[in-house]
Amino acid sequence: MANMKFYCDAERCIECNACVTACKNENDVPWGVNRRRVVTIKDGEPGERSLSVACMHCSDAPCAAVCPVNCFYTTEDGVVLHDKDTCIGCGYCSYACPFGAPQFPKVGAFASRGKMDKCTFCAGGPAEDGSAAEHTKYGSNRLSEGKLPLCAEMCSTKALLAGDADVVSDIYRKRVVNRGASVMEWGVNYERASLDANKKS
Repeated sequence: MANMKFYCDAERCIECNACVTACKNENDVPWGVNRRRVVTIKDGEPGERSLSVACMHCSDAPCAAVCPVNCFYTTEDGVVLHDKDTCIGCGYCSYACPFGAPQFPKVGAFASRGKMDKCTFCAGGPAEDGSAAEHTKYGSNRLSEGKLPLCAEMCSTKALLAGDADVVSDIYRKRVVNRGASVMEWGVNYERASLDANKKS
C-alpha cells in the first residue's frame, strides 16, 4: 500500500497562502483553526525561507502515543486520523505534536473547547458512507476519489508535494540534482567569462 506524506520545498514556497485557503474552503475548517499554515523562518533576514506546515502523518505518531482514549488511528495509506466521537478534547496530542497539528476548535474555558481538529490528508473520517455529517466533522474525502489533498494541488509553484512517500522523495531528489547541476553550470560559465575578460584586458 502507499505511504502518504507531505513535503514542502522551501526553495519554491513563496508564502502565498494558497494552500491554507484551499484547505479552509475544501474542508469547511472552523474560524480560528488552521489545519495548514505557512511559517516563515528568518523573516526579513538573509536566508529567509517559508514552509507550509500541517500534520506530517508520522509513521510513529506522538499524538497517538499520548492519547488516553486511543482515538488516533493510522489508515492503510499511512494517514494518521482521529475519531472525534471518541476524542475527549484533553489536548495531550497538541502538546505532543512537534508541528502543532491538533488544535482546539474553540477558545474559552478548557472543558468547553471541543473535540480536537487536525489535517486529515483529505481522507475524511472513520465512516465510509461519505455522508454530510461525516463531511461536517472531518471535511472532504478526496483520497477515495483518487485525488490528492487540495492544498498540494493548489500550490502554484509546486512547493507543496503530497502523495506516496517514494514518489514524493523521487521528485524532490530530482530537483536537488537539477539545482546542483545548474549551480555548477553557472559557476563554469562565470569562470569562462572571467577568463575571457582577462584575455581581452
